[in-house]
Amino acid sequence: MKKNIFKEFTKGLFKENPILIIMLGLCSVLAVSTDVSNALGMSLGFSFVLIISELLVSIFKKIIPNEVRIPIFLIFIAVPTTIVDLVMKAYFPSLSKSMGVFIPLIVVNCIVLGRIEAFSYKKNFVENLMDSLGMALGYSWVIIVLSIIREIFGKGTFLGIRVMPEVYQPMSILTSPPGGFFLIAVFIALLNGILKRRS
Repeated sequence: MKKNIFKEFTKGLFKENPILIIMLGLCSVLAVSTDVSNALGMSLGFSFVLIISELLVSIFKKIIPNEVRIPIFLIFIAVPTTIVDLVMKAYFPSLSKSMGVFIPLIVVNCIVLGRIEAFSYKKNFVENLMDSLGMALGYSWVIIVLSIIREIFGKGTFLGIRVMPEVYQPMSILTSPPGGFFLIAVFIALLNGILKRRS
């Protein structure tokens, strides 16, 4: 039992990583990973929404009619998303402004809806907790590492503070969508290589 629970947690980190393996939610990843601060904000917001919505579905799944489950899932996702959006606007207005519509759009993020439909609706509370924590951490580590590379080498800064020498010419291609796609492809290739060696 403990082994199965641990497996539910670790699968989201690498083997079923939502970005690198399942490859969902790439739009928000590409958009907010040009700055580390945006990536941190998105990671926290996304993680909160995913964990709360999965647990809500796990608690109420027995009384959710199968015919209307998708609209109800969207309501369960919209509640924590609204909380995150309002908290960011109240306490972190500059971060909220820089992230634009991507926090409200978590409601329709295919990672969250996909996990609820494919996993939460069928599993128990503990399994859902482990799955949501693992998927949240898997999403977070990818977007944060990606943002560190893109900000340092694409802008010459880290959290808005210049860290590269004045003579350094930023590789602005890294802050563009093609540059983001290229880095994700490199991450995917590295992860696949590691997983193949381990197997």
